[in-house]
Amino acid sequence: MDAQGHGRGDDIDPADQWVLNPETGDYELRLDSPPEQSSVPTPRRAPRPGAARAPGPRQPSDPAGRRASRGERPGQGARSRSSAPSRDESGTRDLPGQRRRRAAPPEPPDRRRGKAARKRPPKKSRGKRVLIWGSGALAVVLVGAGTSAYLYLEHLNSNIKTTDVGSAGAKGFSKDRAVNILVIGTDKRTGEGNGGYGDKNSAGHADTTLLLHVSEDRSNATAMSIPRDLITDIPDCPTKQSDGSTKVVPGSTQVRFNTSLGQGGRDAGCAMRTVTELTGVQVDHFMLADFDAVKTLTSAVGGVEVCVAKDIDDPKSHLKLSAGKHTIEGEQALAFVRTRDSFGNRSDLDRIQVQQQFLGSLMRKLKSDSTLSSPTRMLDLAEAATKALEVDTGIGSINKLKDVGLELKKVDPKNITFATLPVLNNPAEEVPTTVVVDEAKGEPLFAMIRDDVSLTEVKQQEKADAKKAKAAQAKLLEGPKSDPAEVRVNIYNGGAPAGSAQETLTWLQNNEGVLKSTQLGNAPAEVAKTQLAYAPDQADQARRLAEVMGLPASAMKPGESEENAQGLPAIVLTLGKDFKGAGVPVNAPTKAPEGIQKVEADKAVCSE
Repeated sequence: MDAQGHGRGDDIDPADQWVLNPETGDYELRLDSPPEQSSVPTPRRAPRPGAARAPGPRQPSDPAGRRASRGERPGQGARSRSSAPSRDESGTRDLPGQRRRRAAPPEPPDRRRGKAARKRPPKKSRGKRVLIWGSGALAVVLVGAGTSAYLYLEHLNSNIKTTDVGSAGAKGFSKDRAVNILVIGTDKRTGEGNGGYGDKNSAGHADTTLLLHVSEDRSNATAMSIPRDLITDIPDCPTKQSDGSTKVVPGSTQVRFNTSLGQGGRDAGCAMRTVTELTGVQVDHFMLADFDAVKTLTSAVGGVEVCVAKDIDDPKSHLKLSAGKHTIEGEQALAFVRTRDSFGNRSDLDRIQVQQQFLGSLMRKLKSDSTLSSPTRMLDLAEAATKALEVDTGIGSINKLKDVGLELKKVDPKNITFATLPVLNNPAEEVPTTVVVDEAKGEPLFAMIRDDVSLTEVKQQEKADAKKAKAAQAKLLEGPKSDPAEVRVNIYNGGAPAGSAQETLTWLQNNEGVLKSTQLGNAPAEVAKTQLAYAPDQADQARRLAEVMGLPASAMKPGESEENAQGLPAIVLTLGKDFKGAGVPVNAPTKAPEGIQKVEADKAVCSE
């Protein structure tokens, strides 16, 4: 409004309503009521934000000095000194009146734009407005995104089901060593639409089981399938109960492997213990999936491509496919991995091969650009995986599962090999329905997994110095070898089964002619690998003993020797956790045994 709109007289100069604020350098509109409009004393009001301050009562100090302290020049200020207010005895003040109109008043800023311009509050610069607005918006977005991400992670954590397997597994996942994960597919019929597949009241079995070994350097991985009808021993199994107590489920001898889970109250830790006893491979973690997992995971990645060599119409699994390639998901994917009447000789071993081909295709899809570059698909996958999987407490959080996934991602699919535990028909059955381990092929395969040897030719990218070190180590086994009767050796147990040092001593003396051998009990510390330490002038003796014991070059430790019981220098043999028994070579084979079934994950194969 103009002056008249506020009840002011025509003789008030509008220019006097604009006051220069010395702090901002801008003119500000001042609409204080003049004293002529009221004879009632007006209480002192606090200055409005951004408005020029009215000067207070006069002080006895020098007026010029007071103006200087406010940064004013003589004659400058919100008001001239002659119009400064004065106080009466009641503490109120009389406001000075507006000056009468001057002949040529100075035009206030934007006066020519009319009333609207005079009513606008002072503006911040455009740069400041953008900065303030942008900072506020960014803060809201960051806080909102951070809160949303935290809540979503908590939601995923709440999806994960865990089981405490105690000493059966590792306490946590490690990025700097090889890892062994038991992947179990159970035939438990829980879940929507799964009751028609069989006994929906069953506790479930270890229907499909793979031992996944990921190498220490993440260059390769081996997934070994274990037939569900394999006859083996199941050890006693401590299981955690819902009330926090521990119950030991008694073991069984010469029973099907699939009874290691679900039967008699056995949890996944029992299956882990069974695999460790069977193969000698220490299992670190488990992942358990049911029928729903197959359906939801395949849908989350947008389907998995499979190939069949002939038309399939299986009334039991309800699988119906024409010959050729197909992308399947959900119910159809479950039917594909369950069927065994459609391939080969309709055995469980043929079904294992089909499942391996399916899993290889799933791995390729998981690592494909269509999956990794789609935020929606990745979120669907995270949701499906956390709902579908049950894991041990060692990897029982979204952050730990993320670490596992990142480590698995490092392995090139061309270096992932699927193999099947070598078996023979059970000789105890007239009409074989079960199988037993083929020891001649099985033990070398187990040794390769234990010793972190790839089943696939892996192209190593080693540095020049690493290659030289490896070559130099191999040369330790080259050269002359002493006669066994001249070998003096002290034997220690550094983590091998109890009695191994005495067993080795007896075997060396009676079978190999190493007569100058002594066993000295337990080593000062346990070692993972068997070691043979020797002085430079004992290399001939060390090479002979390494040959006799079947030790690899990595077991050779040039250094100082020690004295034996007669005070004579002797080489030192420390039996590590990898020791398998006197006369059993410690070093693993470098190639997979001939005749074992294996499939490479990067190769698509049509199921027959």
